[in-house]
Amino acid sequence: MRGLTTRETITVGLMLFALFFGAGNMIFPPALGQAAGSNVWLAMLGFITTGVGLPLLGVIAVSLSGGNLQTLASRVHPVFAVIFTFIVYLAIGPFLAIPRTGTVTFEMGVLPFLPEAMKGSWVPLFLTTVVYFVLTFWLCLNPTKLVDRIGKVLTPALLIIIGLMFVQSLFQPMGGMGEPTGVYKESAFFKGFLEGYLTLDALAAMIFGIVVTAAIQNQGVTERKKVTWSTIKAAVIAACGLGLVYLALGYMGANSFALGQSENGGQILTAIVQHLFGPFGSMLLGVAVTLACLTTSVGLVTACSRFFSDRIPGISYKTMAAILCIFSAGVANIGLTQLIAISVPVLMAIYPLAIVLMLLAFFHKLFRGYRAVYVGAIVATALISLVDGLSSMGLSIEAITSIYKHLPLQKEGIGWLLPAIAGALLGFLWGSLWPSKQTKQELYQEKAGNL
Repeated sequence: MRGLTTRETITVGLMLFALFFGAGNMIFPPALGQAAGSNVWLAMLGFITTGVGLPLLGVIAVSLSGGNLQTLASRVHPVFAVIFTFIVYLAIGPFLAIPRTGTVTFEMGVLPFLPEAMKGSWVPLFLTTVVYFVLTFWLCLNPTKLVDRIGKVLTPALLIIIGLMFVQSLFQPMGGMGEPTGVYKESAFFKGFLEGYLTLDALAAMIFGIVVTAAIQNQGVTERKKVTWSTIKAAVIAACGLGLVYLALGYMGANSFALGQSENGGQILTAIVQHLFGPFGSMLLGVAVTLACLTTSVGLVTACSRFFSDRIPGISYKTMAAILCIFSAGVANIGLTQLIAISVPVLMAIYPLAIVLMLLAFFHKLFRGYRAVYVGAIVATALISLVDGLSSMGLSIEAITSIYKHLPLQKEGIGWLLPAIAGALLGFLWGSLWPSKQTKQELYQEKAGNL
């Protein structure tokens, strides 16, 4: 049984990097860097923890559990697996992430070049999203060519553009770092940690696992252990790429203070490239953003189309891809600001559940796979994260939130962490005292040397 060659592994790793690296990944680090100022490295450490570490763990966790999110989530309960998997696919797919790639492409790749008279019209956004999602659909028609189209062409082009921006910033300094602002003064790490949520990559990791697995199998690797090992190596390559790019973008953002403060990372990047490259900079940024958005959009549509077409009878992969592209184009026309406003409560509610689920996957054998551990940790996490999601929507229940604010780390935004650990420990105690039939069978097989 063959495994991937070094060249094939690098290509798959670059493909995975490109799937993760969307527009949000370009605009959030510069914004973080400018706001964090001299605390940029501490803030970037927090951002990389959730923006790089969690996607890496997510891809590996899904691969170890059998190659898809539903298999991993079924360790909690089959009903939970169906509900949670559908919620994640809808959030990371047609309701939030896919439309956002089209909207950001317009905001940063098209809008700056429009005449003033057309900037207030809905027509340019509509036409842009139509062309963008037609191109996305075409790239998704043959998933077996995903590695060649993304890993060998689009990703190197994107990395070259970002590399040019970073190198130019070293030769043409923009000024020193400013003072930290807001929460970055006292809690730079935790603020960066929460900012990493907005990339959506931890959720994306749980569905990109199946795309990577398929790409590796298309290279002729079929043995499960070799597929898993190849997935891990590709994920490490992607994580290294993400980390280096985030550090470069964060550094440029931190040193852009002299260019004036901006409302978002898109404006900061625009100011940076115009300073570094003049009028040519806006075109360079537009190409980079379009490539970043397109690669992510292709990966998400491919993964979601496979998932939904497998579970909805009578709908082929091609038909589902067309449906997702059309629906996403419609959602994208509500605008970027509205999409981000909608995404924050959803992410606050489901992100902690995804984090706990993937972390438990790494300790599965250590706690003997007790279902009670998964149930205890997920239930405890949900009791906190769902309320956090409602609170971010302005629907907080005062009696509950007044209690929750006393939880350790709640102020930092991760008040669910200690309850999750406590729930897992209680679950382990329960599982040890009253193991299920399934657990007894697994323990018997382990003693017999079958595991």
